[in-house]
Amino acid sequence: MKTSKLLSVVLSVLIALVVLTGSIAVPLLCRSFYYAHIGPMGLEGYGLSRAEIETAYNEMMDFCLGRREEFSAGVLAFSQSGADHFADVRGLFLLDLWVLRASLAALLAVLVTVWNRDQMVTIIMKTFLLVGGLAALDFDRAFVIFHSLFFPGKDNWIFDWHTDPIILFLPQDFFRSCAILILALLLVWCAALIAADLWAGKGEKRP
Repeated sequence: MKTSKLLSVVLSVLIALVVLTGSIAVPLLCRSFYYAHIGPMGLEGYGLSRAEIETAYNEMMDFCLGRREEFSAGVLAFSQSGADHFADVRGLFLLDLWVLRASLAALLAVLVTVWNRDQMVTIIMKTFLLVGGLAALDFDRAFVIFHSLFFPGKDNWIFDWHTDPIILFLPQDFFRSCAILILALLLVWCAALIAADLWAGKGEKRP
């Protein structure tokens, strides 16, 4: 059954939002991903035990995900500027999860009534690959651009480890790993969407 062009666009946008926000949500919610980096990145070399590092990370993430109202990072001290930055991060994290829930609900509602096979899926994949590829080529620059876009006019994301030692346990290499994970998830989802698109196309050609 053919659907209107507008519905095709809406469906494509919803799929893109679900795939993007869902991929971002994985490293936010899967704390074992961070735990797995503690040893390889030598984070215990800064004077905290593994248990203390995990507690600091958990308290920070609980705040960023809206599970606690006051910022804390275990036994680590922090400045007001550092706490303010994590408050900004909290807004972005909660926005991602809200968009994920809303777009997923809307997508399911649309799919209940219609299934659309559209070339916009390929466009979405190419867009994700372009953004991910640029980040992979020069992650340091992409890291700066990201903060400039999402925290305009602020420099409190530039931490001094003397006043905010939490930054020692959140090295840039960890964020690079998060970016790689998100890109890998995007590729998996896009491959699954294209496979479903091809499968549906073959089904339509059968007598």
